[in-house]
Amino acid sequence: MDLEIVTIGDELLLGFTIDTNAAHLARELAALGVRIVRRATCGDDAESIKAAVQEALERTGAVITTGGLGPTADDMTKPAIASIFGTGMVMDHDILTALRDRWRARFNHELPLSNEQQAMVPEHCTILPNRHGSAPGIWLEDARQRWVAMLPGVPREMRGMLADTIIPRLRDRLPSSGRVIRSRTLRTANIAESALADRLGDLARGVNGLSLAYLPGSDGVDLRLTSWDRDAHEAEQVLAEAATQLRARVGPFVYGEGDDDLAAIMLAECAARNATIAVAESCTGGLLGMRLTAIPGSSRTVLGGTIAYANEVKIRELGVPAEVIAEHGAVSHEVARAMATGARLRFGSTIGLGITGIAGPDGGTPEKPVGTVWVGVDIDGDVHAVRAVLPGDRHEIRWRAAQLALDRLRKAFARDTESAAWTARG
Repeated sequence: MDLEIVTIGDELLLGFTIDTNAAHLARELAALGVRIVRRATCGDDAESIKAAVQEALERTGAVITTGGLGPTADDMTKPAIASIFGTGMVMDHDILTALRDRWRARFNHELPLSNEQQAMVPEHCTILPNRHGSAPGIWLEDARQRWVAMLPGVPREMRGMLADTIIPRLRDRLPSSGRVIRSRTLRTANIAESALADRLGDLARGVNGLSLAYLPGSDGVDLRLTSWDRDAHEAEQVLAEAATQLRARVGPFVYGEGDDDLAAIMLAECAARNATIAVAESCTGGLLGMRLTAIPGSSRTVLGGTIAYANEVKIRELGVPAEVIAEHGAVSHEVARAMATGARLRFGSTIGLGITGIAGPDGGTPEKPVGTVWVGVDIDGDVHAVRAVLPGDRHEIRWRAAQLALDRLRKAFARDTESAAWTARG
């Protein structure tokens, strides 16, 4: 089945809201074997909605929309799409009663008049129950079996309704061949996209008929393999074989798969080793500590940290010798090592991580340009440091510096101190 997605909302076009709905729909439907052939976004005016959905219907005959089902004047999705099917709008009194009961129960007052609009639905439509919010979904279908499913734009509601109503409906409509679209993602850190392609060589464009996409981000470059039009068992088998081949080429840089978070991985590794962590951060300003403590159960491993932005704090709180800073500068191999050791000793942990760098946009020099970061790792007194010149703006540099620290800890555990990619050992 081919399908198109239309997400609706001025806030999406203006960039104030990130369109996570389309991405979630694409992932979930692909796993079902539905091919998303096009995604479009339009504003809240009726003509734009009608044009986008009508064009999509003509191409595929199957469309899912999100957004524009609320109670305000800019919620135009239902009447705009109803006009495509040549049908008018009617009041659904069952929905109206449910809305009134919901407002009395939740807010202890009567339903506002504006909210009654949510009970207006296209004639001859199928109501899609919404257990996660107030706006019901709508299914409209014509005699040619062309259909549009309208879902709310609120991500939590949309995801719940997709699982509750849309996926079961589509599963019943799909042919019994059992063909699916499946992906598998390898997550890498501290290696550039071009360097990955060089290492992959003849696998860089795909593996055994599987497509291969490079997805660079602040965490690193994800390698996504995709299998098209195979049954589920065969797809999983060929994806596993292809992932093994990729790991054979770039293994030292792979830290996980899917949605794996390197902070969570390292906390699990530390817990398995009965290790504890303390951090000392300069340019990242607590970002590394935030990433670690965002993981449930991190209190068993993370003892504490110091934001040592000023040199005086590095000296007073972490014991970094003043003469070392004077001789080598705050952003240096020596200071990163001293910060890592200072964190370990101050908090009594088995591991100390230290980060110092220049996040920009100012402060760089020809010798130490913006993006220069040193990371120190101290494991029970065994200390090393690495340098990287990280790309991006201030936010990206800081995030990548925290990721670099986590990755250096991973490699220290693996006794891998050589695979520095675009980092340079100190």
